[in-house]
Amino acid sequence: MPNKVSEYGICPFATTQRVLTGKWALVIIYQLSTGTKRFKELQRLLPGITQTILTRHLCQLEKDKIVQRKVYAEVPPRVEYSLTEMGQEFRVVLDAVENWGLDYIKLLNANEIGN
Repeated sequence: MPNKVSEYGICPFATTQRVLTGKWALVIIYQLSTGTKRFKELQRLLPGITQTILTRHLCQLEKDKIVQRKVYAEVPPRVEYSLTEMGQEFRVVLDAVENWGLDYIKLLNANEIGN
């Protein structure tokens, strides 16, 4: 069975890219960075994501130790998702991505007006 180093590699960029695989990983992490959420709440916050894809991403992010899942022994069962400590550390990256995205949108808008 491969260990985590062989599965993810030793390059920090490749490792980060591996964790962020998929269209939805980054926005799921962003939504959870604002606080603990239940599955349906995440689904509402991410229009266009299917239940299957959200489940798949949450399972992978949990396996990667970015997201933690807490199941409450209640009827009906309640499950909440939040970021782990490592997931919380990613907030700095999210802020940088958000700032870059805002700058890029401004550039695109300026080019639209200029054309």
